[in-house]
Amino acid sequence: MRHNCRSDHFFRRAKKEGYRSRSAYKLKEIQKRFQLIRRGDRVLDLGSSPGGFLQVIREAVGEKGVIVGVDLMPIPPLPYGNIHLYRGDVRTIDMGSIMAKEGIQAFDVMTSDLSPNLSGITEVDEKRTLEFFESCKEIARDHLRAGGHLLFKTFFFPSFKSMKKQMEGLFERCLVIKPQASKKESSEVYLLCLNKR
Repeated sequence: MRHNCRSDHFFRRAKKEGYRSRSAYKLKEIQKRFQLIRRGDRVLDLGSSPGGFLQVIREAVGEKGVIVGVDLMPIPPLPYGNIHLYRGDVRTIDMGSIMAKEGIQAFDVMTSDLSPNLSGITEVDEKRTLEFFESCKEIARDHLRAGGHLLFKTFFFPSFKSMKKQMEGLFERCLVIKPQASKKESSEVYLLCLNKR
């Protein structure tokens, strides 16, 4: 079996530089290009386990920012007092209660690296991806401040255009990004939605 040299490079680099996953480099690239997250921001990260995105977000927000991470899988703790971890399904979790507990009225930025366990059956995988999209959209609509930003992972399914169009109704700008650290053969892309209306 041939390995993708590029993905192996990011995997090795993550090990060497102390990041929990190669996906950290996807967010690092987007952050470098767009300055999505700023010092002191309140950031919600969905699908946080094992914590690669959380590490990059913490670098961006610094000590005074607040980060809430949510995943159905356990998220190994990180050594920072301003990262708050919750275990739960984003499709059913009570985000309002979490925000009340953390003293957050609205998030400045939302990130999501959520992905269903892909089966290879398009109809099944698309249905699961759409469920995550709907949850992200609902949470962004209800809990992201006006002017806030959303970054979420999705895939080039037939419903992709519809997803993008719906987000264009909620945000001023929506960009499709394929980071270098994404596997070349994967149909995954990130939708970067800027300035919530």
